[in-house]
Amino acid sequence: MPSTRDHWSEDAACRSFNPDELFVDGPHQNRAKAVCTGCQVRIECLAEALDNGLVFGVWGGMTERERRALLRRKPNVTSRRKVLDDALRESERPRAG
Repeated sequence: MPSTRDHWSEDAACRSFNPDELFVDGPHQNRAKAVCTGCQVRIECLAEALDNGLVFGVWGGMTERERRALLRRKPNVTSRRKVLDDALRESERPRAG
């Protein structure tokens, strides 16, 4: 069922967490990334970080380093939200077989 909320962040799994728990370094990032597992708005969160150049914290289950690597692999993409949505739709399509 679609959400009636105004912004995707209102449905985020991390919405009740202290931001200091999500903007961490080193091994603490794995704990922050675990919060994203199963989050219903993970794609929206990651797209927000990629499209807006957010460089600190864990967004959509990816660390700063992981996001930078992703951006380097596809530097000419203008809307990562569209790319992520397309990839999600493709992964959800039934496979022939």
